[in-house]
Amino acid sequence: MGEPRPKISVILPCRNEVQHIEECVRSLLAQEPPAGGMEFIIADGMSNDGTREILRRMAAESPALQVIDNPGKITPSGLNAAIRAAKGEIIVRMDAHTEYAPDYVVRCVETLEKTGADNVGGPALTNPQTYMQRVIAAAYHCPWVVGGSRFHDAGYEGVVDTVTYGCWRRSGFDRFGYFDEELVRNQDDEHNLRITRGGGKVWQSPAIQSWYAPRSSLGSLFRQYFQYGYWKVRVIQKHKIPASPRHLIPGAFVLALALLAPAALFWVPARLLLGAQLSAYAAFLLLVSADIARRNGWRLFPPLPAVVAAYQLSYGLGFLLGIFDFVIFRSRGRYRTLSR
Repeated sequence: MGEPRPKISVILPCRNEVQHIEECVRSLLAQEPPAGGMEFIIADGMSNDGTREILRRMAAESPALQVIDNPGKITPSGLNAAIRAAKGEIIVRMDAHTEYAPDYVVRCVETLEKTGADNVGGPALTNPQTYMQRVIAAAYHCPWVVGGSRFHDAGYEGVVDTVTYGCWRRSGFDRFGYFDEELVRNQDDEHNLRITRGGGKVWQSPAIQSWYAPRSSLGSLFRQYFQYGYWKVRVIQKHKIPASPRHLIPGAFVLALALLAPAALFWVPARLLLGAQLSAYAAFLLLVSADIARRNGWRLFPPLPAVVAAYQLSYGLGFLLGIFDFVIFRSRGRYRTLSR
């Protein structure tokens, strides 16, 4: 007889994570063991910074850890490769830049079995270390900044559009399909959209706890949300669904600025409209930043207006460029590699 199949397969895509990968893997191996056993599959995106050497050494030390190649080098291709290699009945996804409660896997499996949902996960919690990370995290949890999605609510339990990471029955991938490898970003949102449109259920439980390390600079935050906005257009285009107002507002605001700015050079009404728009947005940034600082500490206030603007304007710019690339020019898209 062959070796017994583990009940749970934990999958994790990574690329060039030499500073984080050893601590990450040790935290995975320290998870409370669920009934039925557990295996860990890491799909490495052809790292060239020493990550692969660390993974090979750790895999030699732990028979439960398997390292496979991800030639596609992006998250969805790594996830799919790990799912295909997995032996478990239940798939739990993890990420290299996140800290997990010791019972994370156990709680995922309990929630999946209790609710009968097709995907379960926890709320989006953060674990900032530096001053700038604390500022970015404080803005991240404000509904006026990121649109008020339920997965930003740490106390919410129930049906949601998407969850952090995810936990699925293996059979769910036969029913709803694997991750879309065209989508460098937003592949998890798109997969959850397929689940809900296919009659499935996505469930959030606050008992499932993990803490994500937010970006540590304005530049990295801008790149992250620019790509989110950009690839959101492709998701909307693929599924032929109307965008939520929270997806449209940043792009509409940036478009209005782009149209009014050149017209304001020679047309007085455009100059007045542009001034009114900029003044209103400046007031919005100050009011929202003050509210965030009031709840999280006034020491965070100085960079908050710039951080809030980075979240929103980058998403809007990315969304507009996505319309040009995917809708108008019918291209396959750009930004096919990721950077933090």
